[in-house]
Amino acid sequence: MLLVNINHIPGKDIEVLGIVKGNVVQSKNVGRDIMAGVKGLVGGELTGYTEMLTEAREIATKRMIDEAEKMGADAILQVQFSSAAIMQGAAEIIAYGTAVKYK
Repeated sequence: MLLVNINHIPGKDIEVLGIVKGNVVQSKNVGRDIMAGVKGLVGGELTGYTEMLTEAREIATKRMIDEAEKMGADAILQVQFSSAAIMQGAAEIIAYGTAVKYK
C-alpha cells in the first residue's frame, strides 16, 4: 500500500474511494511515569513516551491500511496524523487519508 502526503500520484489516473482512518488510545504505564518524573526534573527526552507514541502511530497506520485494503485501495493520499489527550495518562492517535484505486 502506497502512503503519501500529496493530492495525486504522478503518472497515475485514480478513482477516489473515500476517507479511511485508524485510531488507537494508548495509556502510560507506571514505570514510564516514574522515569518521566525524573526526566522532568533533570531534562532530556522522555524515551518511554516517545516509544509509546511511535508504537501508537504504527498501530493507527496499520488499522488505516487495513480499512483501505477492505475497500480495494491501491494507495492512500493526504496521509495525516493527529493526537489528543483523552484523559489523564491516555492519548488517542488517529491516522487518516483518502483511499484511491488506480484506473
